[in-house]
Amino acid sequence: MSNLKLSLAMGNYDRTRAIVDGRVQIDGVDPVPMLLSPEEMFFRAFRHEAFDISEISLSSYSISVARGNPHYVAIPVFLSRAFRHTSVYIRTDKGIETPQDLKGKRIGIAEYQLSANVWVRGILEEEYGVKPSDIIWVRGGMDTPGRPEKIKVQLPGDIRMEEAPVGSTLNGMLEAGEIDGFVGPRWPRCFAERHPHVGRLFADSIATAEAYFEKTRIFPIMHVLGVRRSLAEEYPFLPAALLKAFTQSKLLAEEALSDTSATKVTMPFVEDNLNRVHALMGDDPWSYGVGGNAHVLNKFLDYHASQGLSPRRVEIEELFHPSTLEAYSL
Repeated sequence: MSNLKLSLAMGNYDRTRAIVDGRVQIDGVDPVPMLLSPEEMFFRAFRHEAFDISEISLSSYSISVARGNPHYVAIPVFLSRAFRHTSVYIRTDKGIETPQDLKGKRIGIAEYQLSANVWVRGILEEEYGVKPSDIIWVRGGMDTPGRPEKIKVQLPGDIRMEEAPVGSTLNGMLEAGEIDGFVGPRWPRCFAERHPHVGRLFADSIATAEAYFEKTRIFPIMHVLGVRRSLAEEYPFLPAALLKAFTQSKLLAEEALSDTSATKVTMPFVEDNLNRVHALMGDDPWSYGVGGNAHVLNKFLDYHASQGLSPRRVEIEELFHPSTLEAYSL
């Protein structure tokens, strides 16, 4: 019996590279990898079911599960995780010095449903008392005018949402001071270009995130791996085979990162930052699997439901294929 030939869409990460270059094999599968941006992957996956296996947004996937029509079933492979204290950008000339100063401000977002934005809104409310309804949200494209939600959402009645003016971009509006800030997984171009009046709400975002982790033990999850539900039903071995291969690939990336004879990434102080992370988060900071991440997933699902994105509160067991909720041991 020949291997399944399946399309595989994901980001270009060190933790997935061994699958792309063939050092790690997926049992029973010959993958056809496509290294794509999250925006393209997610739009094509959720609008057109374009891939057999795809990295997918945890938020958009949770919406589809809550509505009862998910075309993918998730594997607890968390290809993107990030502390989202880095994701809140402000005009420094608008009197915003603390999170509470965001109340009543006009804040740009590319999509309300983005996982990063779910985490930011949840953290702002739970840690700082700033509710989503306290902010005026301005939705639009970052660098190209107009951007639709990849899955249509119906927001709670107390959410104030404006569309960016026709022909305007969020980056241009932030640069011109027409909005007071921006929340999103990508930094706005004017911040990268060091605009004198654009900065981060949390100036020392690393220290803020470390304090948050020490308090909550949460390293936020953004993306999961999804496999076409019909394929998982036809080939029951497939979900566990994916979890196994992606876990092995991540292990190779971690081993390479720990090799300090010559750094594998184009960044100084890698070993120092690695030691700092391990001291704070333990030996497996970027863990896969449900067991060690249930508290993270439950917090996200709480936020997702309270923010009105899920029509009901989704349970962890509904997200993941049953064969990936446990693993064998020797």
